[in-house]
Amino acid sequence: MIHAWSVDDVRAAEERAARGLPDDELMQRAAQGLAAVVAARLPADPHTQPLVVALVGGGNNGGDALHALAHLAALVGEPLDLVAVLTGPQAHEAGLAAAREVGVEVHDATTEPGRDAAVEILGLADVVLDGVYGIGGRAGLPDLVAALVDTIAEDAHVVAVDVPSGADPGGEVPTGEGVWADETVTFGGPKPVHVLGTADRCGLLTVVDIGLDLDEVTPAAQRLEHDDLALLWPVPGPQDDKYSRGVLGVVAGGESYTGAPALCVTAAVEAGAGMVRYVGPPGPTALVRQLVPEAVHGAGRVQAWVVGPGLDPAPESWDRLGLDQVAAARRALDGDLPCVVDAGALDLLDGPREHAGARTLLTPHAGELARLISRVDPDVTELTREQVSAEPVRWARRAAQLLRCTVLLKGGTTYVVPPPGSGLPVRAQADAPAWAGTAGSGDVLAGLAGALLAAGLDPLDAGSLAALVHGVAAHDANPGGPVRALAIAQQLPRTVARLLARPEARR
Repeated sequence: MIHAWSVDDVRAAEERAARGLPDDELMQRAAQGLAAVVAARLPADPHTQPLVVALVGGGNNGGDALHALAHLAALVGEPLDLVAVLTGPQAHEAGLAAAREVGVEVHDATTEPGRDAAVEILGLADVVLDGVYGIGGRAGLPDLVAALVDTIAEDAHVVAVDVPSGADPGGEVPTGEGVWADETVTFGGPKPVHVLGTADRCGLLTVVDIGLDLDEVTPAAQRLEHDDLALLWPVPGPQDDKYSRGVLGVVAGGESYTGAPALCVTAAVEAGAGMVRYVGPPGPTALVRQLVPEAVHGAGRVQAWVVGPGLDPAPESWDRLGLDQVAAARRALDGDLPCVVDAGALDLLDGPREHAGARTLLTPHAGELARLISRVDPDVTELTREQVSAEPVRWARRAAQLLRCTVLLKGGTTYVVPPPGSGLPVRAQADAPAWAGTAGSGDVLAGLAGALLAAGLDPLDAGSLAALVHGVAAHDANPGGPVRALAIAQQLPRTVARLLARPEARR
């Protein structure tokens, strides 16, 4: 699992580590580690003289880049062109002096001659160090820096120093502006930007140990890796049976949406639920009977619920849907069992579930979350899908707070956000190919998450593990090509078996 710590916690750890050390010791450790990474990325052709260009801001991030150039000159020990491009009126004084001492060519891009020289050099660079903004930055770039970034050679290897400039260090604003790095070298430990919705712009993540102690600090964000499945997946033992493995109840579908419950139940069975009980009207019941003969039909004892896939709770639809189906959904929501609340059932929520002990996982997409918050938040009149997509963690956190539940916000990056008062970190998974954004995919995810809830996992683990496995199964079902929702569901057993068998997982 990748753990990421908040900017405030990292700064506090830096202050603790710096006590008793020379003033620039932590920066030197960071710069040495950065230089070692850059040295490994230089072109291997002995007949070329590599060109390394650093975009340098005015803060400590720029100081890291300048000192790294100085260390790189000593580390490589062969012909090397080193250039620093200053993007602001001030540069880190000691770092600039160290760079000049080893012959680094310096251009001030705030002047017209310096800017012209920088544009030409960036178009020829083999490696570019992005040292403009670090963890003290914010989303977006000033015009000068954005213009310089646009001139970087397409085949240059871009290494972000700590954080890609223009990205939100907190990882909560997935803006498209700024640097998209091939690699990010961060210091002490990952930050939220490296695991949340901006993670894809960081490229390969390399962590340089500079002596920070974060072991006792609660992470702000996390991302599950493939080997985490073996630690979390509910593998049955020889004494287990269908009841101890988890019985999942599914209230889903109607005569207009017969496929959703079939996909949800299929996914739960394929994921290893001990038993699945389906509650639904005649049309979808017949389809579930045909596709999933293992399913049991009608109400009965369960250990968790999935409520909502394909359910239309609008009053005008009740005659054709059947009042009994809506009533069954409300009974599940009003009970004290763990519950995945998806799709149509989200419209039945007006506040927190009545039983405070009930573990609840909401699984909306951005549009559904916008409608939900607009209805239940007294401070919001009309929230749009676009606003949710612009600040996904903020709005998922708001829903989690209002409804005292965990929110799994579906999308290209899936966020799993626990209630703010829980002290638990936000998790983000981006394991699925874009092909997985297809009708019915969310119904499969709901069934998978429900099976994990029924097996005893808490909503944070169930949601993030379901997102991981769902994404990997979508890739495994047809690598590099289109995939239908049913294929994702049917791929689940093989994907889980493969991940459980990974050597690292076995260890």
